[in-house]
Amino acid sequence: MTQDAPKQHTPETFAAWLREVMTRRGYPERGGQKKFAQDAGLSAPTVSRLLRADGLPDTRTLEALATALRVGLPEILVRAGVVKQEDLANLRPIDPNPITPREAAAELGITSPEGIEAFERMVNGLRAVETDERSANG
Repeated sequence: MTQDAPKQHTPETFAAWLREVMTRRGYPERGGQKKFAQDAGLSAPTVSRLLRADGLPDTRTLEALATALRVGLPEILVRAGVVKQEDLANLRPIDPNPITPREAAAELGITSPEGIEAFERMVNGLRAVETDERSANG
């Protein structure tokens, strides 16, 4: 591994990092595990398994760890090996306001007025079908 190569995150490196952060947050190695599990809303066996490097947690567990440790979820995801640090830079934030069909067409490279109009008709037609199906099933 060269100095420029990104660090590989494994269950073992995640366990070591988790143990270190738990200690810094006031959960000592001896006796702190059960208290941390309670504070994080996790089972003691789940925390024990993570500290033994016995696999990696699911995303709900990672979210609970992030909250309990006061660490950003992106850092936890990188440490757990779920995503690479460089991949985080490529993520777009989730916009609470959905894009319009016209904006979606532009993102897809549809630029002709006829193409945009056809795309908008298709999207609006699909929305109507979805609304009808939800009404029928709900």
